[in-house]
Amino acid sequence: MRIIGMFLAFFACQGGAFAQGWAEKMFREGLTHNFGTVPRGAQLVHKFPVTNIYSVPMEIMTVVPGCSCISFTIPKRTLDPRETVTVDIRMDASRFVGPKTVGIRISVGPEFLSSAEIRVSAVSRADVVFNPGEINLGTVSAGAQPTAKIEVEYAGTFNWSLLELTVGTLPVLATFKELYRRPGQVGYEITVTLKPDAPQGTIKDFIYLKTNDTQTPIVPLLILGGIASELSLTPPILSLVDVKMAEPLTRRVVIRGTRPFSITRVESADPDIQSTSPLPTGEGLIQTLAFSIRPSRVGPLRQEVKIHTSISQKPLVLLLDGTVLP
Repeated sequence: MRIIGMFLAFFACQGGAFAQGWAEKMFREGLTHNFGTVPRGAQLVHKFPVTNIYSVPMEIMTVVPGCSCISFTIPKRTLDPRETVTVDIRMDASRFVGPKTVGIRISVGPEFLSSAEIRVSAVSRADVVFNPGEINLGTVSAGAQPTAKIEVEYAGTFNWSLLELTVGTLPVLATFKELYRRPGQVGYEITVTLKPDAPQGTIKDFIYLKTNDTQTPIVPLLILGGIASELSLTPPILSLVDVKMAEPLTRRVVIRGTRPFSITRVESADPDIQSTSPLPTGEGLIQTLAFSIRPSRVGPLRQEVKIHTSISQKPLVLLLDGTVLP
């Protein structure tokens, strides 16, 4: 309470000008982004990192876009001191033609309110069109190889050509072919396939089209997707509340797989935390694992337990988090 009181007193004595602008200081990497010139229909995404640089928790109260062409996602709204999240801003270039700059007002609180305005800009050119506006591979299991296609169309007097696709480090294969070429029109089809060894996680990035247009030689194309883990752990964290030293307790976790599996080994560096024996035998889509916990010391308890299975070289990690009382 003393820290919060000092924090509020600090803002109160700074005057109105400071109180209006302190939220902007949380955007250390800037408040603007320019997507450049993009095809009509392109879906554009930019991440704005937000860091709580203050000594008390901060909450993102509201996000108000200045245009229906803007949408946003925030993974969490309450930030602990020094915690960073990203505000993902998505701009739909099918909603406008020509240059467009949009402000998005973000209010932070709750004890004192301050606002910051981030701005995104783009030029949507009517002569180049994406249909649809993005590559979406969907969310798939590890090892799957989904494919998605998109058409790129040019209408104009220039002899427009697609020369090359650049995927960078994205785990995809991308190819293109010309569908037609006639006076004033040209069409291409782009095909993107996920590689079978793509790592678990979310894909939200761009591949780039290299063209012979000197005014806009590089064109971004948004690619979305996700690779789900073959295994999931419930709960991923064992929260130990009011645990007493030397008092034994048992906790259970459930492991689910996308195909039958077995538990081969459990590793714990802490002798106070061990799996009950024997381990579950046989394969199945669901396995239950029990842990015997008998704390031998007072204070914070934060340990990792590694669970090895028959279908993944990488172990599942179970985190135990709590405090041991006398």
